[in-house]
Amino acid sequence: MADLAAVKRALAAQRIETPSWAYGNSGTRFKVFAQQGVPRNPEEKIADAAAVHRFTGVAPTVALHIPWDKVDDYAALTRYAADQGVGIGAINTNVFQDDDYKLGSVTNPDPGIRRKATDHLLEAIDIMDQTGSQDLKLWFSDGINYPGQDDLRTRQDRLAAALRETYDRLGENQRMLLEYKLFEPAFYATDVPDWGTSYAHCIELGERATVCIDTGHHAPSTNIEFIVAFLLRQGKLGAFDFNSRFYADDDLMVGAADPFQLFRIMYEIVRADALDPAYGIAFMLDQCHNIERKIPAIIRSVMNVQEATAKALLVDRDALTAAQNAGDVLESNAVFMDAYNTDVRPLLAEVRADNSLDPDPIAAYKRSGYDEKIIADRVGGQQAGWGA
Repeated sequence: MADLAAVKRALAAQRIETPSWAYGNSGTRFKVFAQQGVPRNPEEKIADAAAVHRFTGVAPTVALHIPWDKVDDYAALTRYAADQGVGIGAINTNVFQDDDYKLGSVTNPDPGIRRKATDHLLEAIDIMDQTGSQDLKLWFSDGINYPGQDDLRTRQDRLAAALRETYDRLGENQRMLLEYKLFEPAFYATDVPDWGTSYAHCIELGERATVCIDTGHHAPSTNIEFIVAFLLRQGKLGAFDFNSRFYADDDLMVGAADPFQLFRIMYEIVRADALDPAYGIAFMLDQCHNIERKIPAIIRSVMNVQEATAKALLVDRDALTAAQNAGDVLESNAVFMDAYNTDVRPLLAEVRADNSLDPDPIAAYKRSGYDEKIIADRVGGQQAGWGA
């Protein structure tokens, strides 16, 4: 049986990072849907992230995206965040929106464009130095659409050179998180298409280069928890970008499409004793809330991660191990499913009440008047970053 006191302590200590861009206007390829009250600048994004933390108690940091969150004074922005009760988390780079990057950024055939892209990665580390951020988050849209368009192996060499220069610039307490994406916008070959490619580059770079798993960036039916288990075993899992997908990179609320998958992922985290923030895994959300209100959707996402974590913590590890060692297939699955089928909402309500939080964060947010306040105060909110 799980130790409920230990489970509650683990849940209270859990940390989930929210993304600044999730608070802005967003949409599909066809249209960006504007909402009233969305942030007009990085400070208001941070204020909204702080609101999520006030109601959940487990979201103390907000990830920034450069240049979407570019300011003149990052030290002042960091102080502002602290005054709001949160900190600056990962710094995310952007080498996919400029016209120069049509044929790639760090893998572009043009050395001048490669230099521009790498300089932006180094700029992000300068920002980390000013904000105290520890994580540099890299995602590249680089790839090709047609066979023969460029040389696949040469592009990997260019990628490796840019990653090496960037890695060598990191400070002693900073690390690199290398994300991957199966496809889009490159449809024939993407330069970092999967976890294995990211892992291989991270191994080559050194111990402070780690893989970021985006739960929406896989082929259908991919066993993501296997990837989690493998990278944990190798000490190379640095972060998650949590979201849900039905078809491709949908960026829906985490746990919305397949809550059982989220539970299976979190079980591997618990199994490796990697839930503790001291272990170093950054549990980040990466979502676009196109038609739903932003802050309630992010609160709901945080709660979904909490619920999956609580169920993972409730797995009777002794009973599961005994059944596995005995080769009892049905009993092993039953132990696993018993935990998943447990209603953990009352347990989480207790954890919140024990930590002076409202047991129901969504209801508390609705009562707070914060939504009405930002709608009244903010006119002409900022787009999340992507164009219509």
